[in-house]
Amino acid sequence: MRKIWTSLLFTALVLVLAACGSSDEGNSSEEEGEGGQSEITVGASSTPHAEILQEAQPLLEEEGVTLEIEQYQDYIFPNQDLNEGTIDANYFQHIPYLEDQQAENEDYDFVNLGGIHIEPMGIYSKDFESIDEVEDGTTVLMSNSVADHGRILSLLETEGLITLDEDVEKVEATVDDIAENPKNLEFDAGIDAALLPENYEREDNVLVAINTNYAIEADLNPSEDALILEGSESPYVNVIAANSEDEDNEALNTLVEVLRSEEIQSFIEEEYDGAVVPVNE
Repeated sequence: MRKIWTSLLFTALVLVLAACGSSDEGNSSEEEGEGGQSEITVGASSTPHAEILQEAQPLLEEEGVTLEIEQYQDYIFPNQDLNEGTIDANYFQHIPYLEDQQAENEDYDFVNLGGIHIEPMGIYSKDFESIDEVEDGTTVLMSNSVADHGRILSLLETEGLITLDEDVEKVEATVDDIAENPKNLEFDAGIDAALLPENYEREDNVLVAINTNYAIEADLNPSEDALILEGSESPYVNVIAANSEDEDNEALNTLVEVLRSEEIQSFIEEEYDGAVVPVNE
């Protein structure tokens, strides 16, 4: 009888160990995905970021990476979700905005994995056809993203509409840093960026600074419709951002390599006709 119980106990122990081994293998397979594929989820603005990622999906598959794209219509949730770990990376923001968000949110510990493109900022007007036509007291509508204010003000300065305090860094400039305002421009800097195209259509005799992704969604062609358009030397490079603990993540770094590939850079140049400019830095 003792031999029978010993045999039964030994068999049970073997089954338990086998079950544990199967569970571990299942978890490993789930992390890697089917066929050893790595799986990543990236949050992105619908245009152009998600479109660029969609173009990159088959190239990533060839490199062993399955890409899921989570689309966003705002600039707040992609960083919140990245911080909470519901996405692995995001692709929607430029470097000054990323730095500004980390300064405002102490729990954001993000890293820039690499720049992919620039979206030249445009200032639009459906009433003024040239800078010379801008009237005294014209209102400039801007987004409530402070990180873009210096960018917009620098464009106005380049066209001679204002002069900024010479002691301020252009990227950090705010309306309070305007030293000269010969046309007495007024500034409304409290508008959600996604609503600026609606303001452009609705408001008369105003200047509207619209981020290129929202301009494209509203069927505006920055290179043709913008009264003032930022040059390609802009420091506002859109990047892939991830949590700092994932700085060396192989799949995420492969994503950056693919987005900087000749195939994707050519797609950006052809698809957006200068409204989106690829970079490799």
